[in-house]
Amino acid sequence: MANVNVLFFPKIGKITRDVTVVHFFLMFGYKLFSLFFPLFLITREMTFSQVGWTYLLIYLPIALFSPIVGFLNHKINPALLAFVGILGYATYGLGMLFVAPEQGGQMLYIFYFLQVLLGISASLFFASFKGILMGSYLKKPTGSFGWFYSAPFYASATAPVVGAFLIWQFGFSAVFIASTIIHAINSVLCLIWLYRPAEKLVDIGFTIGDFFQSIKSSLKIIFKKDVFPIISLSVIIIILTGFHGSFFVIFLKEVLFWEDNIVLIFVSFFSLVFTPLSLFIIKRLSRKKPQKILLEGSIMAGLFTALIGALTPFLNFLNLIFLDLGRTVGWLSVNSVRSGVICKKLRKYPEEGGFIDTIFQPLGVAIGSFSGGILIEIVGFSNVFILIGLFVCLATLIFWLVNQRLKTC
Repeated sequence: MANVNVLFFPKIGKITRDVTVVHFFLMFGYKLFSLFFPLFLITREMTFSQVGWTYLLIYLPIALFSPIVGFLNHKINPALLAFVGILGYATYGLGMLFVAPEQGGQMLYIFYFLQVLLGISASLFFASFKGILMGSYLKKPTGSFGWFYSAPFYASATAPVVGAFLIWQFGFSAVFIASTIIHAINSVLCLIWLYRPAEKLVDIGFTIGDFFQSIKSSLKIIFKKDVFPIISLSVIIIILTGFHGSFFVIFLKEVLFWEDNIVLIFVSFFSLVFTPLSLFIIKRLSRKKPQKILLEGSIMAGLFTALIGALTPFLNFLNLIFLDLGRTVGWLSVNSVRSGVICKKLRKYPEEGGFIDTIFQPLGVAIGSFSGGILIEIVGFSNVFILIGLFVCLATLIFWLVNQRLKTC
């Protein structure tokens, strides 16, 4: 049995395991309703551009608030800040129980405020957790972040099924209540498991001046020629992911005309298939060179996205599973490489590395969601998939040429 475990399951350290499990439960509570959230907005008579605007309000605050969290991680135990962030998710669930954005007026502003609150809560969680990981002196950071980024897919295997049952039986109120309860329990787990390991990152004497000096030193490293191209390419992939995450379910409903139960089965089956595949990817991430993984992952993400758009008239359940698996494997590879490289290069500045890495993800998603909503209304769903996919492939080619040039210098 031991040999089987070594063969099929990548090694996972205690900190990586605890961070991944808490991340899993955070995503489980969120994904009880997040899959259906775009449909929730459309049924509330929102346009595609308004859906994009809603996601912008969620993800932009994550990027803007992350530097503040980075500083606070020096002064306050990061696990405590993550605890507050998880409670923010619980507060969001409670707030959504009483909001009806379709009524407009004050109710719409409260709805928008809750999206910003969710973004700030996510910033507290992700910047703190990435800081904890980066401050743990990981032996194989790319593989550890592979675990971290796989957690949402593990949650997707079951959470949407549970969420769909609650929504269809009791309405959206039930799923928001369940989400709140899960987040409340998870916040306690976060403190129990991670408070003591994260305590070593606290430096009470750390000042604002020290913080700016650390940022200055960190940015010098980030803008080096062996780091910045990796980050730039990964942000382009994130823009693609932002569009996909915000509008893919609507694409299944509005373009492919799938029923709700087929959409649910697709998402759950996809995550079940991806779960064992992710274990193979994580082992691979720990063994291969980051630049090679980045190139392969970017090409996969761009090519398979473009194919989804180009083959729209011929898409069915099985071939769409295959195409979306290719896109997701590429996404996981690219994100893990970016975080792993930042972790390795900013080993002396884990708090700064945590918030810097956190900025890229939501900023890309915000841009992808907002611009995607506008582009859909101009050129249509399929053409947006094609344009973004080809743009990613072009960016990957430029990265490869730059990388080859650097090798010859």
